Amino acid sequence: MEWLAGAPDSTVALLAGAWNPPTRAHLELARAALGWARRAVFVLPRSFPHKPVEGAPLDQRKEWIRALAALDPRFSAALSEGGLFLEMAREARAQGARRVFHVCGSDAAGRILAWDYRGLPPVEEQLEEYELLIAPRPLPFTPPPHLRARVHTLMAPASLAGISSTEVRRRIRSGEPWRHLVPDIIADSVGEAFR
Repeated sequence: MEWLAGAPDSTVALLAGAWNPPTRAHLELARAALGWARRAVFVLPRSFPHKPVEGAPLDQRKEWIRALAALDPRFSAALSEGGLFLEMAREARAQGARRVFHVCGSDAAGRILAWDYRGLPPVEEQLEEYELLIAPRPLPFTPPPHLRARVHTLMAPASLAGISSTEVRRRIRSGEPWRHLVPDIIADSVGEAFR
């Protein structure tokens, strides 16, 4: 894991994403995760296991998450070599984290728990190395009973449900208002990147 801003800590909440672009929802999830971890880390994988890298260039995304990390001394930003939660958790542990959470929405939680981890341990074993903090998106997620000790609900404002990077890009393309969906600190840069 390459740190772009901030530093590792003993307890981290990793917010991994494509950051194409970051939204206010991402920022609020990071703030909520600080109730569980000493540091919230915006993580940009160098490659993604489920989709190609499209849209804003990697260097632009690095600048965006670096700017988000500057908003709170408990935030950090990092690049990960691996794109799977297990790989990122191991990278964080190699740098001193003793407890690792991954933050995601309930829409992603179902995919994560059902993913085909060819050649890797099943998700039940992976969850011995990290825990999930799942925000309702749009509905709460109920984990299978045997995973409940490692899967937690992350309370986040309900108003975040309709905010996504996809929606920001759609609004920019169609000329609809969008600036209220992204953090002010990166709004100008986002506008330039997607126009």
